[in-house]
Amino acid sequence: MTQPAALHWLSTPPAVTNQEMRQLAEQRQTQLTKPPGSLGRLEEFAIRLAALQNTLQPGADRVHIAIFAADHGVAAEGVSAFPQSVTGEMIRNFTRGGAAINVLARALNASLEIINLGTVHDTQALAHVRHCHLGAGTANFVHQPAMTWEQLSQAFQAGFETTEHAQQTGQQLFIGGEMGIGNTASATALACLLLNEQPERLTGRGTGLDEQGIAHKITIIARALSLHRPQTDSPLDALRRVGGFEIAALTGAYIHGAQLGLPLLIDGFISTVAALTAEHITPGCKDWFIFSHQSSELGHALVLKALSADPLIDLQMRLGEGSGAAVTLNLLRMACKLHNEMATFSEAQVSQQSELS
Repeated sequence: MTQPAALHWLSTPPAVTNQEMRQLAEQRQTQLTKPPGSLGRLEEFAIRLAALQNTLQPGADRVHIAIFAADHGVAAEGVSAFPQSVTGEMIRNFTRGGAAINVLARALNASLEIINLGTVHDTQALAHVRHCHLGAGTANFVHQPAMTWEQLSQAFQAGFETTEHAQQTGQQLFIGGEMGIGNTASATALACLLLNEQPERLTGRGTGLDEQGIAHKITIIARALSLHRPQTDSPLDALRRVGGFEIAALTGAYIHGAQLGLPLLIDGFISTVAALTAEHITPGCKDWFIFSHQSSELGHALVLKALSADPLIDLQMRLGEGSGAAVTLNLLRMACKLHNEMATFSEAQVSQQSELS
């Protein structure tokens, strides 16, 4: 089957960032009561958000977090330290407020949405979950493409609708997270296809594999690449062949968020691979990406480099769920408050730096 017409919206270019507002924000930073550059990257964050949000008063108070969850057929190959049942169990944990991202969302007063795109274990009985059942997980990409074109299209639509809703409800920032046993293997295979890399360069511990487990995971991904690499004819096809429902939904959310002009705070390895895929499918999306952190997952640094990304922090996290992005949110909030609320030299009647100093 060829690419469905329902994906025509992917060709719409991203919104253009406001460079005039960036210049105004840069000018304001020079007028605040501090030595130039003394707030370091906090100044950069505020200036960037001013350009993205088209305002001299940027903010990160209204934030929507969406967690996309799905199972992966490749989990049958033993690429995870956890059983596949954990995906459904974690969705239940999300609904009960017990996961890391629940704690962070509460602390940040951020809205949180859980989207199940297809798991082996049925979660229909769970309240507060948006059910978009595309199948009982993807197919095992070692033997066949992970998704049909129709499944890929529906996963993209789920991401589209999520950022559309975030924009319509006046959110200032969007965080996408993921949950799915086996999804680091999927993300690694996808990054290998997009970057023409070998799995040894990108394969990490995921949920906590030992050295033997990593070696096995590399072997599985290499088998998949030998099957799909000769047949892959586009970034979209790469995603269909070795991606996951939740990775596709994240990719769709990032593309449509960029089209809407909604700033997107990117989480760890899997989310960054989705961001890389979005940029390959719809060039220019990365103008709307703010990379939150560098995780300890082996391939993350290489994928970040491919996107010319300079993440905000490095805390050696590798949890997923959007947790790393959520942890950095207060940095952005403080950057905005400093930019918006500090007095200028003239307002405070403080002498500015001498040109001769």
